[in-house]
Amino acid sequence: MPQPKENVVIALCCAPDSSTAQRLTQELLSQRLAACVNLISGIQSHYWWQGKMQSADEVLMIIKTTEDRTEALKGFMQTHHPYDTPELIVLPISAGLDAYLAWVKKETRP
Repeated sequence: MPQPKENVVIALCCAPDSSTAQRLTQELLSQRLAACVNLISGIQSHYWWQGKMQSADEVLMIIKTTEDRTEALKGFMQTHHPYDTPELIVLPISAGLDAYLAWVKKETRP
């Protein structure tokens, strides 16, 4: 039987506004897809979309979760995020305080 991938990861996602970010955060926490989500308002995003340069004010969501919850997190964002193509970038964590990493693992167990 394969071992669960319990490495702690950080996922980055931008939301169009604070209320959307808060709604997504509450669902992520309720479904144990995240142990913690930091919301940073005032992000200015500049990007290409449909052949044109665009810009928008957004809220950055910094999501702390585990590698084994990543597929469920991706599915959640594809279903619940208002963007056609939501940003979701998952980054490994190479080190951290053992107690904090253990807490993230505990809080993301379904």
